[in-house]
Amino acid sequence: MGGNTATNTSAFVPFFVPPPDPNPSYLEVYPHEANFEFDKWRGWMGQNWAISLYASLFYVCLIFSGRRWMRHRKPYNLRLPLLIWNFLLASFSIYGFTRVFPEIRYLWGINNGVHTSICFRDAHNMATVFWGWWCTLSKMVELGDTFFIVFRKQPLIFLHWYHHITVMTYCWFTYEEYDPALKLFMGMNFFVHGIMYTYYALRAAGIKVPRGFAMVITTLQIAQMIAGVAINIHSLRVKLNGGECYRQSRDIFIALAMYFSYFILFANFFINVYLGKTKRKSS
Repeated sequence: MGGNTATNTSAFVPFFVPPPDPNPSYLEVYPHEANFEFDKWRGWMGQNWAISLYASLFYVCLIFSGRRWMRHRKPYNLRLPLLIWNFLLASFSIYGFTRVFPEIRYLWGINNGVHTSICFRDAHNMATVFWGWWCTLSKMVELGDTFFIVFRKQPLIFLHWYHHITVMTYCWFTYEEYDPALKLFMGMNFFVHGIMYTYYALRAAGIKVPRGFAMVITTLQIAQMIAGVAINIHSLRVKLNGGECYRQSRDIFIALAMYFSYFILFANFFINVYLGKTKRKSS
């Protein structure tokens, strides 16, 4: 595998990341993607990732203050804003998936492709890094989901806000290095969110969606977390055995802890919401 081991003298980049391919054989890169200043913006992210910590602190204070403020007030309807919000996030996620998946599909089609897609930046292209940037920024935008929960007086569970702030912080913290596994994390995130926000948009539009569809979404989320755990275990195993894997050990341990905690929380949510109700109905 090439292009991963050189040293960069930049003050903000901890190691060399090879230039993304502006013209890959497997994907047409659009002008706005090709003109993306990758090194500039990943450097900016490396210098300013702490913004995500400040945003997380402000977010947590705001949502719990909002809940207290809403305690003796009637819930707002917000159906139209909620429909627009979910429609925009669904469209963003679906389109983002169509732009990042071609690289994954290409890598999975070559020899030892799954390992390559996890541990190497081979074949990364301008479209993927551009959408990786927007995916990272979108994690801060998605904090707005909680606004609708608070002001519609819906249940606010730990899983919801914990997942939001940890994903956002991790994405901001690691984009500078352009972790090779980012393409997989991002692809899974775009795919599941595309389905999830479409479901929310349909419900906000008053369209009756079979309840089983919500169970499918939670199942996909659990599968996403299992895949995330597997990706990080593979990375760790390769590095411990002296193999080539151009991921930072620090990032692997953080991501492994995050994905494992998500798996526990989503599995617990699934059991309580779906299996728990089934047991109660049976009894």
